[in-house]
Amino acid sequence: MEKGRVGIVGTGFISKGLVLALEGNSELTVTNVLTRRKIADCMEFPRIEVLTNDIDTLIEGSDIIVECSGDVIYGTDVIDKCLSASLPVVTMNAELHVTTGSYFVNKGLITEAEGDQPGCLAILKENALQMGFKPLVYGNIKGFLNHLPTLKDMKFWSKKNGISLQMVTASTDGTKVEIEQALVANGLNADISDDGLLGIKPVDLISGVNALAEKAKNLGTPISDYILYSKPSPSVFITAEHNDNQREALKYFKMGEGPFYTLFANYHLCHLEIIKTIKRVLNGGGVLLNNSEMPKVSVAAIAKRSIKPGEFLPFGIGSFDVRGKACKIINNIGHIPIGLIKNAVVKRNISQGQQIHFEDIEIPESLALTAWKRIETMAKKIL
Repeated sequence: MEKGRVGIVGTGFISKGLVLALEGNSELTVTNVLTRRKIADCMEFPRIEVLTNDIDTLIEGSDIIVECSGDVIYGTDVIDKCLSASLPVVTMNAELHVTTGSYFVNKGLITEAEGDQPGCLAILKENALQMGFKPLVYGNIKGFLNHLPTLKDMKFWSKKNGISLQMVTASTDGTKVEIEQALVANGLNADISDDGLLGIKPVDLISGVNALAEKAKNLGTPISDYILYSKPSPSVFITAEHNDNQREALKYFKMGEGPFYTLFANYHLCHLEIIKTIKRVLNGGGVLLNNSEMPKVSVAAIAKRSIKPGEFLPFGIGSFDVRGKACKIINNIGHIPIGLIKNAVVKRNISQGQQIHFEDIEIPESLALTAWKRIETMAKKIL
C-alpha cells in the first residue's frame, strides 16, 4: 500500500511539528513543504530536503495539502491553486477561514483540522449529536485577556513560549478567540449573541457555561462564545440539553441535575491532531469544519490606538495597531476584516476603539480582497 503524500504550506511551529510527527508514519509521508523563505535560511527546519519555493512542485507531489502558513493573503492564493488542481486542503488557519474561506466552499474540499479549538469543537459536536445531545453553546475557555498588551510583555512571553510575537499578541489581546469562535459560529450553524463575544468571567466553570446556555435559550439559537476563567481548566466545551427520559441516567453519570449538560474536551494538540483530519479526508470522511457558504459572522478590525492618515499598517492580526472583534456581517456592512489588513495605508483619522471600514484605509488588491467582497455582496442580498 502506497503512503499518502502530504504537502505542507508554511515552515512555522505547526509545520515543523507536523513534519516531525509524520516521521516513520506507516500511512503518510511528507513530500514537499512550500516556503517563501530562501531555503538556505531554513537550516533549522527538520527536513530541509523537502522544502521548495515552487507551488507546482508542491501540487505535483501531493495527494493532500496542509495549509498552516498563518497568512490570510498568501494562504488564499495557495489554496486557490491547490483546489484548482483538485487537491483536498486541510488547514490550521482559522484566520483564513473567517476572511476568505467561504469563497472556497464550493470550489473543492477545504476543511479546518482537529488540533486547534474550532476543529476540536467540531469533533466534539459530532460525538455529542451521536449521543443525543442538543447543543446550545459551543464554548472556548480563555485563561487571560488584555486588549492592550505592551510590546515589552509580548516580547517576554514570545521568547518564553517559543512562539512568534504576532501569535502571542493575537492570543493575548483576544483576536485569536474572536476568530476561532467566529469560525465555529459559521461552521457549526450557530450565532453570536451580539457584536463582540460575551467572554463572561464566572466564579466557577459550571455557572459560566450555564449562563451562556441561558443566553442561547433566550435567543432561540445555539451560540458560539467563551468564558474567561484563569484556573486550570479544559480547553473547549459544548453545553447542551438532552431528552427528559435521560435525566436520571445523566445524573448518575455525574453530569448534573440538568436541564443543561456540559461536555468538556481538556486538550487540543495542534499538529498532532492534524494527522487525524488528513486521514479522515483521504479515507473519504469529508469536511470536518468550514466557514459555510453563507457566513453570518466576521471579525472586524478595532483600533488599539489613535491612527493618523498616512500611517502604514504592515499587518493586522497580532499587531499593536488593531485587534479583532467578532461581529454580525449584516449589521456591519463595510467593515474591514482584520485578516485583510496587510500593507495598508491609512486614509482618515481613526480613534482608539473605532471599528475600521474600507473607507478608512487602503489595502492592495488581492484574491483575498476579491473573495471578501463577494462574500459581503452575498450577505447584502439577505438584508
